[in-house]
Amino acid sequence: MRLVPIQLCRPGMRLARKVYNEEGFVLLAEHVELSQGMIQRLSQYGIPHLYIEDSRTNDVIVQDPISEETRRMAIGTIRSNFKRIMMDTLPRRSVNQPFIGKAFKDALGLIIDDLSQNPTAMIMLTDISVTDHYLYQHSLNVCIYATMLGLSEGYSHQDLAVLGLGALLHDIGKTKIPLDILQKPGKLSGSEFEAMKRHTEFGYMLLKDEPNIPLLSAHCALQHHERIDGSGYPRGIRGGEIHEFAKWIGLVDSYDAMTSNRVYRSAMLPHQAVEALYAGANTLYETSMVEHFRDKVAIYPLGTTVTLNTGESGVVVDINSQSPQRPIVRVLVDADGQPLHAPYEIDMSKHLSLVVVSVGDVK
Repeated sequence: MRLVPIQLCRPGMRLARKVYNEEGFVLLAEHVELSQGMIQRLSQYGIPHLYIEDSRTNDVIVQDPISEETRRMAIGTIRSNFKRIMMDTLPRRSVNQPFIGKAFKDALGLIIDDLSQNPTAMIMLTDISVTDHYLYQHSLNVCIYATMLGLSEGYSHQDLAVLGLGALLHDIGKTKIPLDILQKPGKLSGSEFEAMKRHTEFGYMLLKDEPNIPLLSAHCALQHHERIDGSGYPRGIRGGEIHEFAKWIGLVDSYDAMTSNRVYRSAMLPHQAVEALYAGANTLYETSMVEHFRDKVAIYPLGTTVTLNTGESGVVVDINSQSPQRPIVRVLVDADGQPLHAPYEIDMSKHLSLVVVSVGDVK
C-alpha cells in the first residue's frame, strides 16, 4: 500500500485501509474501488490522504496502534460525553449530570492495553476518519501520542493512567466554548482568542471534582498551553512550574494540531511539524522532550512517497528505529522520471549523503 494525497486519488483506485465514520464504524472497507463521488465526498470531509493498493508495495503493511474495537469505544465515549457537556446549561454537579470519570477511565484502560502490546513501536497514527467534530479525533490522537511516549519513558501504570486521562481530556473545556468561535473558518479576533483561551480553565473546573479523574489530570487540562518561557496561558507560568505531564501533552497537542486538516488551513506533513517543534525547542518546549519525540515518531510514515536529492522517488517501506528520519525507501521512479521495472530499496541510514527533498506521490 502507499499513501496518496486525496487530490491525486483517481476513480478505479482501491482502498488499502478502512475509512471510519464519525462514530468509529467502518465507512469504506479495504479493497473498495473508489468512484469520483466517493473521492469528492471524502475531500469535503477534510480527509487529506488515503492508503491505496499498489502491486509494487503490496508487502507494506501498516498496523494501527490500537484495535478497531478500542477506537470505536474510545471515540464513542468522547463523542457522547463531550456532546452532552456541550448541551448542559445547568450548574456543574446537578443531579441531572452524571459523572464521566469511569467511562473515560475504562476507555483509557483499553488504549493502554493495546499500546502495551508493542511499547517500543514508532509513533505512527494511521487511521483515516471522517468526523463531525475535530475535537473528538484530536482528543484520542493526543491520548495515543502521550501514552506511547509515557510507555517509552518507562512510566509506571499509575503515572500512565494519570497522563493518559490528562491527554484524553485535555481539551474537554472546549465543550464550553461557543461553536461559532470553536469552528470559525478564519483567524480569531482578539476577543475571540481570549474566549478560546478560557477552555483550559473550563477544563480544570469540569474535571477537578470528578470521581475516577486524578486531580493531576485536571491540572493537565489547565496547563497544556503553558510554555517554558512563560509565554503560554492561562497563568503564564514557566519552566519547572509546569508539570512534566502537561509539557508532554502540550507538545503532542501542538504536533497533532499541525498535522491535522483544519477548517482554516491544510495539514502539515509530519516532518514539517517536527521542524516546527524544533523551532520552539528551549523556548516553548523542553529540548529533551522534542528530541525524544523526534526519536519516537515516524517522521515519514510507512507508505509515504518521498523524492530524494538524487531525483529518485519511492515509497517508505520500513522505519529505522534508531534513525527514524532516515527510513528505508523502495525506489519506484529513477532520476530521469522513468518508472522502474525492477524497483530497489535504499536504506538511508547507510547512505548519509541522501536526503528527502519532497513528499508527495509517484507515477
